[in-house]
Amino acid sequence: MSCRIGYIGLGLMGRPIAFNLIKAGYEVSVYARREAALTPFIEAGATTYSSPRELARHCDIIITNVSASGDVEDVILGADGVIEGAARRTIVIDMSTISPDVTRGIAAQLDEKGIDMLDAPVSGGTAGAEAGTLSIMVGGKGEVFARVLPVLQRIGTNIVHVGDHGAGQIAKACNQLVVAQTMAAIGEAFILARAAGVDPAKVREALLGGFAGSKILEAHGQRMLAEDYRPGFKARLHQKDMAIVLDTAHQLGLKLPGSEQVSRYLDALLDADLGEIDSAALVKPLENANRVKIKP
Repeated sequence: MSCRIGYIGLGLMGRPIAFNLIKAGYEVSVYARREAALTPFIEAGATTYSSPRELARHCDIIITNVSASGDVEDVILGADGVIEGAARRTIVIDMSTISPDVTRGIAAQLDEKGIDMLDAPVSGGTAGAEAGTLSIMVGGKGEVFARVLPVLQRIGTNIVHVGDHGAGQIAKACNQLVVAQTMAAIGEAFILARAAGVDPAKVREALLGGFAGSKILEAHGQRMLAEDYRPGFKARLHQKDMAIVLDTAHQLGLKLPGSEQVSRYLDALLDADLGEIDSAALVKPLENANRVKIKP
């Protein structure tokens, strides 16, 4: 299939993903609200457009990667959005993390215009985006997934077609739930160790070799030990994702007390004007409540 790719959203995740597509030899066009974000792509040979509509007119596959449900609706369905410029059989791949309900609504409106859509949120952080090793959770039609799989394989290494429209977003909600609660558990373990007079760094080293070992303990555990909360994934975005988790659970009549608790930790970070640091900092409210610092 023809692979003229348009990319919308050049933030912490979108920028390295789009660069990887350029490196893979695809003809890439980009759009961003901030002109400064476009400069390195112009230097790399990408074409820029002044609106999502103009970009869509020149692309076969359009990837969106923006912050929230409203942003996705705006760039895809807005007056100057993708839907106004895309031809029939164009494929829209949304890599944002948004509401499953909003995803299904967007897919339905695009379908009326003969435009296919996949929801394909990712996990792996900026390191995974830069390395092209992201986990990609895909919802939508199987035949559309098969058509774009070669493109996705330039972005990630663990690519799973989860189900119909919205299934990718449900999988991402599950991912964010597990990540947040695991970070909280690691924080509790380190606080317990420190309060008992045991070095949390040594505890982490021991745990990495057993069933408690995980990528989260490896990466975010080290962040907590070093108090290095430079953003890989911002706390305000994780808070937004946990709101999606809890809203979905509410719609299904579920109680998720662990998710409710870690959401409160993330709320506390935002209340302290710390939404721009890494979400692993959700351990800070735990430290404050216990009056114990992991890093002495």
